[in-house]
Amino acid sequence: MSRVLGALFLVFLASSGCRRHSDRQVDEGTRDAAVRVPSEDTVVDEGCPHRGLDGQCSHDAEKGSREDSPQATGLFGRPLGKSPKVPLAEILTSPEKFHKQQVRVDGHVTRACSRKGCWMELAVDASEGAPRCRVTFENYGFFVPKDSAGSHARLEGTVEVTQVKPDAVRHYESEGANFHAKEPDGSAREVRLVATGVLLERI
Repeated sequence: MSRVLGALFLVFLASSGCRRHSDRQVDEGTRDAAVRVPSEDTVVDEGCPHRGLDGQCSHDAEKGSREDSPQATGLFGRPLGKSPKVPLAEILTSPEKFHKQQVRVDGHVTRACSRKGCWMELAVDASEGAPRCRVTFENYGFFVPKDSAGSHARLEGTVEVTQVKPDAVRHYESEGANFHAKEPDGSAREVRLVATGVLLERI
């Protein structure tokens, strides 16, 4: 009788352990799914399409809407439309929720491409260490002034969770970009906004 009870007790422990392990796997899978965009849906950045063999950009300088100057404010690109307005902090907290959605956001410009103004970095506010992301411009159809840092920006664009290839990472870093989620192979993952229009205001 004691041997039967012992056997039943072992079966109970085994089934209980399996159930706990299975529950843990489901929980972890759910958590991973909540913070990651499926690999097949991730945007891959191969690098600036205008980059030459020397690693330099050869963007048409005439695309820049205005020269660098303290008065270089106003609209760059297309007028802003009526996409939903979303706090930048909310996008950066849950980027997968907004992946490939068009939004309007406000933020503080912390830096811009040092060569052509073909990207800028947007933070939730002007404080040091504030969450931020990179902003590129649709089809490189327009640029912003290279001295845009310190401006307030209002923009409309598409949110993208992006995998940046190693060569592209090195190129963007040579222009002043920072990547905080770099992989051992030199690639990086970033949340970025691809803007169709940017309204800059010097502050």
